[in-house]
Amino acid sequence: MYAIIRSGDKQFRAEPGMTVRVPALSADVGDTVTFDEVLLASTEDGTTVGTPTVANATVTGEVVRHGKDKKVIIFKWKRRKNYRRK
Repeated sequence: MYAIIRSGDKQFRAEPGMTVRVPALSADVGDTVTFDEVLLASTEDGTTVGTPTVANATVTGEVVRHGKDKKVIIFKWKRRKNYRRK
């Protein structure tokens, strides 16, 4: 059983007991979060695809922690000109 949910502008696959990293949420650690935008729901009975969302379907989860991703380094350079910027 799994569901495809939308949080912000991204889509994530969620399964029972799975940890999902989503963009910043305005919830404290330990709070319960409900995602109402379920795009696809799959069970043993079959798969339901929403148009655009599945009616009466929600995914609930708990905020485990907040954090940041690894720092992205932008490197600019031009060939043969000895131009490099980090």
